[in-house]
Amino acid sequence: MASALVIDGHPDARSLTAELARRYAEAHGDARVLALRDLEFDPSLRFGYRERMTLEPDLVDAKSALHEAATVVVFTPLWWGSVPAILKGFFDRALLPQQEYRYTKLGLPEGLLHARNGRLFLLADTPWFLAPFTGLPAQTHVARGTLKFCGVRSVRTHRMLGVKDAAPERVSAWLDRAAALGARDGIRDAARDGGHRGASVITQEFVGSTAS
Repeated sequence: MASALVIDGHPDARSLTAELARRYAEAHGDARVLALRDLEFDPSLRFGYRERMTLEPDLVDAKSALHEAATVVVFTPLWWGSVPAILKGFFDRALLPQQEYRYTKLGLPEGLLHARNGRLFLLADTPWFLAPFTGLPAQTHVARGTLKFCGVRSVRTHRMLGVKDAAPERVSAWLDRAAALGARDGIRDAARDGGHRGASVITQEFVGSTAS
């Protein structure tokens, strides 16, 4: 198992979100990219929590990777104030009571993932100067309401705003930033594990779209 699990929540492999995820993972050195668009699973929690759905093999594998990872990183665009349906569906199906979280006898939530560190890379066409007015609810949803809720101790958020009109130099700086953070996390995770175990990064050609 890779020490870092990188969740790519964009449906399009040609997106900037997907390329950022790849750059981070490649620089980390012991990271696995989990591109949700490549998984076969029903994103709808069809019975709510009243009845448990059978987990597809891809979800079983993803849940195992989540529990093994020391670092969990999520890359996602911001659409209509939230994350893409495929990412929300993954959270709904993969994060389950008594498996990724539970409630104590006092009624307090307890996360069951073991990752010490997490990151959220959030991309949006919204210009940075409008963010205080529109808000970024997906940041609270993913960082606090999902990752931390399920036990990831420390989650840092990195926002790339104004993607649609971003100059090539700015996009390049974002890619370099993702790689730098990946390298930094790789050093930290390797020190914790006593050495790299070999990369399991899924690589794919970046077509060049700057869409988030």
